[in-house]
Amino acid sequence: MKSEDTPFEGGPLDGRVLPILLGPTGHPPKVYRVPVPDAAGGPPTVLVYRRVQAATSKRLGLHQGWKYEYDPEGRSGGKLKWPWSKPDTTPGTAPGIKPDTTPDGKSDDADE
Repeated sequence: MKSEDTPFEGGPLDGRVLPILLGPTGHPPKVYRVPVPDAAGGPPTVLVYRRVQAATSKRLGLHQGWKYEYDPEGRSGGKLKWPWSKPDTTPGTAPGIKPDTTPDGKSDDADE
């Protein structure tokens, strides 16, 4: 299998360059999860890193490699996004309610 030395930014692995196995397309995985064992013997903590474009060439704007950035929230990211899928809801809103409306469905501007 081929591997590529990939830099990590942010989090505990900041500044490290690790060899990452490449997939069948020649790219590293989009999400890289690193399990860190707990010193007390509890469940391991999982650090989540997301693949982002490392740089672009100045003249043509071509892609020049990958790097991983730390995702402190650790959102699950491996889901497929189909056009008919429902959008993710943010933690502060209920499904079906727009963020600029009150819970009863009225707009905040309706009071005026």
